[in-house]
Amino acid sequence: MKMEKLGTKKFDLQKLLAPAVLVLLYIVFAIFGNKFFTLDTLKNILEASYYIGFMAFGVTFIIITGGIDLSLGTVMMCSALLGAYVFKVHNWPLILALALTIFVGVGFGFINGTLVARLKLPPFIATLGTQMMSMGLGSIITKVQSQTWPTATAEVGAWFKKVFIRADLFGVKGFPVGALWLFGFFIIASLILHKTKFGRYTYAIGSNEEAARLSGINVDSWKVAVYTLSGFFIGMAGIFYAAAYTTITPGTGNGLEMNGITGVIIGGTSMSGGSGTMVGTLIGVFIMSVLKTGLSACGLQAPWQTFLTGAVVIGAVLLDKARTNAANRVKKV
Repeated sequence: MKMEKLGTKKFDLQKLLAPAVLVLLYIVFAIFGNKFFTLDTLKNILEASYYIGFMAFGVTFIIITGGIDLSLGTVMMCSALLGAYVFKVHNWPLILALALTIFVGVGFGFINGTLVARLKLPPFIATLGTQMMSMGLGSIITKVQSQTWPTATAEVGAWFKKVFIRADLFGVKGFPVGALWLFGFFIIASLILHKTKFGRYTYAIGSNEEAARLSGINVDSWKVAVYTLSGFFIGMAGIFYAAAYTTITPGTGNGLEMNGITGVIIGGTSMSGGSGTMVGTLIGVFIMSVLKTGLSACGLQAPWQTFLTGAVVIGAVLLDKARTNAANRVKKV
């Protein structure tokens, strides 16, 4: 009994690792970064977390099922690119352009789910293929031309940034409205994952897919639903990326998926499937956004940022492996 208590305590302490890392990173960058500990920097951290957060919310479901999605970044950019294209070139109303952005994400999510669940392709291969397809599709349709979303001073659609990024609200100039969207959808994603049949089946498939199938769960249909739901969140990520950065360049997005995936893993979701929480994902998202903003504040150029982000990816996978081994030891005890 004593050994079991000690093992459980050790396992519980590991859950505090991600919050501790977040606090430590913020302190380190506040000391060594240039004007990092300011309100403007905090707003930049929040803005960097929006698109990462929406990607991470969706891929959390996928990773819990034991899958992966390497197309997150390119599908997000393709969604934003096509939305901007119909708005600027074909003069669609902005609200319809936003709807198309989400639709493109959902469409690619459905394709991924069909390839993985129905056609039995390995998730790595299937989503690697749709990664390339989404990069190419955006470039083909826009003829490799960058597209722009409306700015805060645009004659048409000036409300875009005010609704999704910053606005003068509650007596605060430049209030981070996007944070309200992020936390609102965090609550929705948490309820879906932890309080619905959808979430229970997601955990069941990730824990033991064959046992889930034998218990009567239509595993293939639920997997398609999981990837499609993730596609919705990718579409939302495209909207917030567009609101934050305005200009979308064709053929980009490759590598951005690692921000979302790494945030999920750092937050405690196991790559072997069957475990994870949305709270952990949110903490992991802020770790990635603080890292992204903090490295810039320290004056490190883009190649260094890429290098260190890659190191964090490797560290996150090693952490997941150690966490899984620790959990297995606790079960054996």
